Amino acid sequence: MRKVYLVSDNIVSPLGFSTEENIENLRANQTGIKKVEDDQIWSESFYGAVVDNNKLAQAWKTISNNSGYTKLEKMMLLSVSKLLANNPSLDITKSGIIISTTKGNINSLRNESNEKAYLSSISKTIQHYFKLDQTPVVLSNACISGGLALAVGKRMIQSGLFEDVIVIGGDLLSEFTLSGFFSFQAVSDAPCKPFCKHRTGISLGEAAACAWLSGRKENVTEHAISITGDASANDANHISGPSRTGEGLYISVTKALKEAGLESNQIDYITAHGTATPYNDEMEAIAFNRAGMQHVPINSLKGYYGHTLGASALIESIIARHCLLNNELFASLGFEELGVSESINVIANNDQKELSRVLKTASGFGGCNVALIIEKEVS
Repeated sequence: MRKVYLVSDNIVSPLGFSTEENIENLRANQTGIKKVEDDQIWSESFYGAVVDNNKLAQAWKTISNNSGYTKLEKMMLLSVSKLLANNPSLDITKSGIIISTTKGNINSLRNESNEKAYLSSISKTIQHYFKLDQTPVVLSNACISGGLALAVGKRMIQSGLFEDVIVIGGDLLSEFTLSGFFSFQAVSDAPCKPFCKHRTGISLGEAAACAWLSGRKENVTEHAISITGDASANDANHISGPSRTGEGLYISVTKALKEAGLESNQIDYITAHGTATPYNDEMEAIAFNRAGMQHVPINSLKGYYGHTLGASALIESIIARHCLLNNELFASLGFEELGVSESINVIANNDQKELSRVLKTASGFGGCNVALIIEKEVS
C-alpha cells in the first residue's frame, strides 16, 4: 500500500499561532486554559482555552485587510496561509481539501442573517479565499472529526484521487457547545485533569490547525513521518456515553495495528483522547488494557488545549509528528494520581525517549472511535 506522509503543519491556538510556538509552550508545561469571563460565551465565569481576539486581529492584518470573516474563519485561513507560506511547493489549487469541524460558525445563530451557521459556509469561504475550483469536503463526526479527516485524506491519496491533501480543522468555544456540556454536568470547575483520580470533568477550548498529507516522499524535508494504519469503529452504545467495555476503541486500535503490520508492544507512545470525564477516561483505560498496551507511555493534551472538538485529534496528531521528530514526550498536564480502574502508564513529567511509532486515538458522541498509527522511518 502506498505510503502517505505528514509533511508539514500549522496550529493556531491559545498557545500560539504557529506549531513552533505551541511546541515551546508544551515544553514549558504552559496551559491555555484560564478562567474566562466573557458574557458573549457564558453569563458566568468558567475555565476554558480561548484564542485572544486582539492577538488574532493583529495576526489577521498580516494576511488580509478584510474584516468580514468570522473568528473561526480567520483562525482557519490564518493557519492555512502560514502552511502555504512555509511550503512554496504546495499547490492548494491541485490538492484535496478536507475541513474538520463539529459546529463550525455556530455563533452565527445569534445573527439575523445566520447563513454562516451552516457547515457548508466554511467550505465556501475557504474555496473563495484561495480561489479553488472545487468546493472542499466538510467532515463532521463528533469529536473524532480531526483524526477521521486524516484517515480519509490518507485514503484519498492511496486511491489515487490526489497526490496531496490538506486537512483543516477548527472549532470555537461557544455558548452552544458549553451549554451542552453544562447540561451533562460535565464541565470542570478548574482546569481539567485527564486520567487523574481528582478529575471533575471537561475543559473546552478553541483552535484551528492544518496538515499537509502527501504521497510523494520528495516533499519531505525532515525525517519521514507517515500514517501507516487507520481504523474507525462505532459501538453505538449511547448518544453521549462511551462503551463500558471500550469495544469500539479496541476494534479501532486492533484494526489500525493490523493495517500497519504491528503488534501492540511495538507502539512507543499513545496520545489519547483523555477528556477528563469519568466515563471517557475509564473507557480508554479498559480499551488499552484489552489491547495489551497498559505499559505504553500515554498522555492527553486536553490539559493544555482543553477539548477543541473537531480540531482536537488533528492538533494531537500534529504534536505526535513533532514528538517523533524530536524524540520527546510531554507530561499529561493536571495528572496527579491514577483515577481509572485499569493500570495505564500516564506520563507525569516531560521526557526524552527514542520514538518510532505513535498511536493516536479519539472517541466521540454516538459511539464513534478512530485510531491512527503514525510512524517515523528509520534511515
